[in-house]
Amino acid sequence: QVQVAESGGGTVQPGGSLRLSCTASGPTFSAYAMSWHRQVSGQERELVAQIRVPGGSTTYADSVRGRFTISRNKIGNTVYLQMNSLNPEDTAVYYCKAVAAGWGTAFWGQGTQVIVSS
Repeated sequence: QVQVAESGGGTVQPGGSLRLSCTASGPTFSAYAMSWHRQVSGQERELVAQIRVPGGSTTYADSVRGRFTISRNKIGNTVYLQMNSLNPEDTAVYYCKAVAAGWGTAFWGQGTQVIVSS
């Protein structure tokens, strides 16, 4: 059983910063890619940023490029999302997704709320 746990959400003023963390764990789990997605109520979930564990290549949504940075720990089962220059449009529930090496099975976390408001 693979568990994906996010932390670090909260409320911040426009222009502020937050750092989200996500750890995927399981007795035989090895990550191929980890990513952050966000969803606003009534809208589709969208990709925010992704990092591949082998190689460390990253992908960002246009709306966050230059403001958000995704990174991972050495073994690749923990990822971080540093979010700077936040604006109200970044308000959403942020979900972490871990894709397992081999079969490519995806595992999702429960989500963490980010609110950007003055």
